[in-house]
Amino acid sequence: MSTISPVELLQNLIRFNTTNPPGNEAECITYINNLLTQAGFETTLVARAPDRPNLITRLKGQGTAAPLLLFGHVDVQPTEGQEWQYPPFEGKIADGCIWGRGTLDMKGGVAMMLTSLLRAKAEGLAPSGDVVLAVLSDEEKLGDYGAKYVVENHASLFEGVHYAISEFGGFTLHMGSRRFYPVQVQEKHSCIVRANIRWRGGHGMMSFRGTHMSQLAHTLLKLEKRRTPVHITPVARQMLEVIASAQPFPASIVLRQLLNPRLADIVLRLLGSRGQAVEPLIRNIMCPLAVNGKWLPSEIALEIWGALLPGYGPDDMMAELRPVLGEAMEVEVVRFDPGPPAPIDMGLFDTLAGILREADPEGMPVPFLMPAPSDARLFAILGIQTYGFTPMKVPPSLNLWELPHAADERIPVEAVQFGADMIYKLIQRYT
Repeated sequence: MSTISPVELLQNLIRFNTTNPPGNEAECITYINNLLTQAGFETTLVARAPDRPNLITRLKGQGTAAPLLLFGHVDVQPTEGQEWQYPPFEGKIADGCIWGRGTLDMKGGVAMMLTSLLRAKAEGLAPSGDVVLAVLSDEEKLGDYGAKYVVENHASLFEGVHYAISEFGGFTLHMGSRRFYPVQVQEKHSCIVRANIRWRGGHGMMSFRGTHMSQLAHTLLKLEKRRTPVHITPVARQMLEVIASAQPFPASIVLRQLLNPRLADIVLRLLGSRGQAVEPLIRNIMCPLAVNGKWLPSEIALEIWGALLPGYGPDDMMAELRPVLGEAMEVEVVRFDPGPPAPIDMGLFDTLAGILREADPEGMPVPFLMPAPSDARLFAILGIQTYGFTPMKVPPSLNLWELPHAADERIPVEAVQFGADMIYKLIQRYT
């Protein structure tokens, strides 16, 4: 048995401030590397920049199955300007939870994977196939120093891998009186566009109307109020149909109307805070990202990030933004990162679902569309199907959707151990 628990390990990981930008993941990766080498693992460190390394290691298996990849990132989103009950890089345990930046996204998942691998090594477990662990930098800024660099320059480290697990799935989703466990099998695309807002310019002492700044204000207000069209993709349809069918009448009928674009908004309002978990699954979400300009310029640029549903691209984002931006405003695509391509390989789903059903016989695993992009899109370039599987059994009072990237991010202590146990069972049973 490993000498460090997933809870203690997560606390230690939180205490490394890996806020991205700039990241500075080196100390955190070095700590993980020391744990692995002391346990007898051989590790490989690769980096585009010295202070932003990525670690890959391997638990040898029997060679009767293809390798299984576990991957996660240790960089985290900023905390500036947020009011926390407890310091975000302290790893404090209070009210049954570990508090801190990265507990959910995704140092908690890394702690689950790492302790499962250490446990397997300590117990002499030889799984059917090798288990590869990749601990990555820079996921929060699209992975140029992390997964993108590794995939483009060190693909041989993942030769033969068909399946992987990473963030974000296997957590408890409470809908009505039932518990569901969404397992991510597909994710959204990422697209950034820049809208240029122009003005003839002038001196600030004059009382101008219709300046670039007032245009910006109107644009942001319209963007906030507008709801993009509802689109039902296959994975979202399957998930919502399973959830609806498990509800009693009349909730089953009401929830099924989420699949009707004309009625979906009404149902989302009825769901209240639970609707936050559903809306990104049926819409392209547009979020203002940054405003760039100078003192009284004649032009400013508004960058907008789109989390686009599978099958949708930059042209679709442009079309859905036009009612907000108007036809005259110049818009250009800054970056488009497509998600993993279809078709989805569901070959590992039943194994993951079975592990969850054993742990919670009353819970229902369902396929899940990740409402944001992750490093899975980059490993898909190598033909690897990623499943979001960092299991967490959480109470109805804890809404996981509100916590990643926000103040007071936290994870129940019991959920960390639960996830580590589930991933260990996967290593045992993987064939």
